[in-house]
Amino acid sequence: MSSAEQRAKLQSNIWKIANDVRGSVDGWDFKQYVLGTLFYRFISEHFSNYMEGGDESIKYAELDDSIITKEIKEDAIKTKGYFIYPSQLFANIAKSADTNDSLNTELKKIFDAIENSANGYPSELDIKGLFADFDTTSNRLGNTVKDKNSRLAAVIKGVEQLDFGKFEDNQIDLFGDAYEYLISNYAANAGKSGGEFFTPQCVSKLIAKLAVHKQTTINKIYDPAAGSGSLLLQAKKQFDAHIIEDGFFGQEINHTTYNLARMNMFLHNINYDKFHIVLGNTLTDPQFGNHKPFDAIVSNPPYSINWIGSDDPTLINDERFAPAGVLAPKSKADFAFVLHSLSYLSVKGRAAMVCFPGIFYRGGAEQKIRKYLIDNNFVETVISLAPNLFFGTSIAVNILVLSKHKSDTKVQFIDASGDDFFKKETNNNVLTEDHIEKIVTLFDRKEDIDYVTKLVDKDKIAEENYNLSVSSYVEAKDTREVIDINALNAKIKTTVAKIDKLRAEIDEIIAEIEV
Repeated sequence: MSSAEQRAKLQSNIWKIANDVRGSVDGWDFKQYVLGTLFYRFISEHFSNYMEGGDESIKYAELDDSIITKEIKEDAIKTKGYFIYPSQLFANIAKSADTNDSLNTELKKIFDAIENSANGYPSELDIKGLFADFDTTSNRLGNTVKDKNSRLAAVIKGVEQLDFGKFEDNQIDLFGDAYEYLISNYAANAGKSGGEFFTPQCVSKLIAKLAVHKQTTINKIYDPAAGSGSLLLQAKKQFDAHIIEDGFFGQEINHTTYNLARMNMFLHNINYDKFHIVLGNTLTDPQFGNHKPFDAIVSNPPYSINWIGSDDPTLINDERFAPAGVLAPKSKADFAFVLHSLSYLSVKGRAAMVCFPGIFYRGGAEQKIRKYLIDNNFVETVISLAPNLFFGTSIAVNILVLSKHKSDTKVQFIDASGDDFFKKETNNNVLTEDHIEKIVTLFDRKEDIDYVTKLVDKDKIAEENYNLSVSSYVEAKDTREVIDINALNAKIKTTVAKIDKLRAEIDEIIAEIEV
């Protein structure tokens, strides 16, 4: 099955499950049950595969819990980060889900047991709270225990029927696709901006390629607004696992999305000791200051959100913001994320970030921060993308690439918003593999190409009041029809002569009629 067919089948089945079983529950509130059940199935299968160790004669799901010794359990937790007894596996719960009168409470016990199995081990913080949003006692599932169990059973049986094959053999990011697809549908109905919760895979891939471009090894990769972890995972796909030496780091402020990001790491075979996803406000309570610098930073921070800014007088002395001499506006935190990322970037690395276009031309504090970035030669490239790439918003975003190892003082501007740089689909535009490679090639070559790319010295940018809008430097191609004035005048002259002749003939006819 091709990746396109696999994706279409997955989306169709998952959306059918989500709609068939949620009843009157709001889709946005119900998504965690579908995604949580997917996660439960995946970790159960992965854990079974680990315990079987490739021995086809062993069927872990068929073993009795009593044969599990303390030593076996400890070894598994140290390796996988958690433990699941045979009786707790998704496959065994699914068998009797339809007839289990205690399904909701039994699931709660299993989820608690999986999380608690990590207590006292290095994986404790990575496992703790993973199922916190999967509330099996919530009235959203129904007013009675029977209703709750019925709805939970329907989700479990639906997910059981999905044909994923072996996770390692899948051609596409199945869990990421499920997440993106569900969010895109839910967000439209919930009035939420899709870009706030996830980054489309095509944009994630482009950002990851830019951040790791020509780096044969990177120490670690970081996303200060991790979302569901899609950007970090796309970076993983650009390298063999061993080349990202110290793993994946991310901070996320939304609790539900934070849990999904951790789930996503597990589902992509990133072990607990290779990822570090934390919950919290990156701007006011950064968690990875002791882990910097990072060779690659990828991010799609929320657009123009409010933050405490100048209301906290200590922030101007923060090592992340102090060099610029000014804080990002309280109503627009965009440049706070930019300065944060720059502070965490290594001298050999790159940061590639999705940015709201307004930050590149507005005045005030944002202009002063642009001045700091340009005067210190940190801006490598600004790329304008096509509109409508993100679910829930039609904004034509920009990508800002920061670097501390530039060999010249020029800034590259790329206009990738034209028809040659995206494909129109039913609801959204997308970047194909060819589009992504085309943009990365332009980024690599650093050449002037009419109507597409322009290299501009920082002194010229200073003369333009530190405006970093792509349209200010890359001339738009004039697509209007070219008109030959001489030929047009000749045509008009001929036409006028014909009209004069016709008028004369009409006058003669009228004169004859009157006589």
